[in-house]
Amino acid sequence: MTTVTVEFAGEYFPVDPDAVFTVGREGNLELDDNLFLHRSFLEIANSDGLWWLTNVGSRLTATVTDSAGGVQAWLAPGARLPLVFERTTVVFTAGPTTYELTVHASEPTFVATRRESDSDGASTIGDVPLTESQKLLILALAEPQLRRDGTGMSEIPTSAKAAQRLGWTVTRFNRKLDNVCDKLDRVGVPGMRGGQRSFATNRRARLVEHAVASRLVTRHDLALLDAPQSDAEGELD
Repeated sequence: MTTVTVEFAGEYFPVDPDAVFTVGREGNLELDDNLFLHRSFLEIANSDGLWWLTNVGSRLTATVTDSAGGVQAWLAPGARLPLVFERTTVVFTAGPTTYELTVHASEPTFVATRRESDSDGASTIGDVPLTESQKLLILALAEPQLRRDGTGMSEIPTSAKAAQRLGWTVTRFNRKLDNVCDKLDRVGVPGMRGGQRSFATNRRARLVEHAVASRLVTRHDLALLDAPQSDAEGELD
């Protein structure tokens, strides 16, 4: 029988096949006392011969991907997914904090294969290429998570802090953030649009989740943040 282990912040938690494993402010994996986080948010349980990940929260969503970043799903409240890969990465945001955990399966149902990158090094989602400044914007937002060693939690920068990191005005940053989110929305990435009051926070969180989970940006790209930047104001967004 496949055994499952949850990894978070350097610790490993074996999952009992005869019980429900709970992730949240309380439960088998207590993340922290973040009041934006549900007491019980995620559950892992064995049923019908498969291990399942279920979102039992009422507000938060999670991004779930295989270890190669080739398969990605958005786990909404009330939804569940089978854990069929050797390593499944789960990323979610509560308030200003992003969490990442990994679920390890001893005998996966499917084996992920590595995706080949474009020969010219360009980053593409679907048929939508990223400009240099758009990739820099995503890196500035995802930097805390990318610099973290392994699973755990990190803070998402505000637009003002991310703009300062890039040497941009907040107006320029927000304009390019609009363009990136619009591009991803057009190719079907969920969560790029939202209600007016929570839109600014939610889209930054969802953008980071998607970019990290899909390997759109990686730790190797962080060097671009410190490299001399071209004046990209005139490039097409």
